[in-house]
Amino acid sequence: MTLKRAQYCLAGTILLSLTSAAIAFTPANDLSLLNTLERGQWSLRAAGAEALLTKICLGNPDVLTQIQHSGAACERYVVRSTVNSVTVSYTCKGQGQGLTTIRKESNRIIHIQSQGIRNNAPFSFSVEGRRTGPC
Repeated sequence: MTLKRAQYCLAGTILLSLTSAAIAFTPANDLSLLNTLERGQWSLRAAGAEALLTKICLGNPDVLTQIQHSGAACERYVVRSTVNSVTVSYTCKGQGQGLTTIRKESNRIIHIQSQGIRNNAPFSFSVEGRRTGPC
């Protein structure tokens, strides 16, 4: 291998490594994925079920991270954030805690998995959310 070719290979390897690192890195509290969801009325159904569990008027999409503790003032920490999913750990003083993963299928369809403790009892659920119209 010539010296020039080796230099090109090394430069290419470094460039690929830097690109991969930039793609993998996301800020610690990056909830920007949630901001890409359409606002309005959302229906939540248990995964694989047809029966409606609840409806949410989605204004602030952060509420999706703590459905079991809605309205509670909780501390949140983004565990992982990628292009199409976000995992959030949260603690609500005196009320419990949870870990929620939201996977975005489109701006109108999401999948939520959440588990934790509420009122001293465990909870775990998996739902599909679909935007169904205006609030």
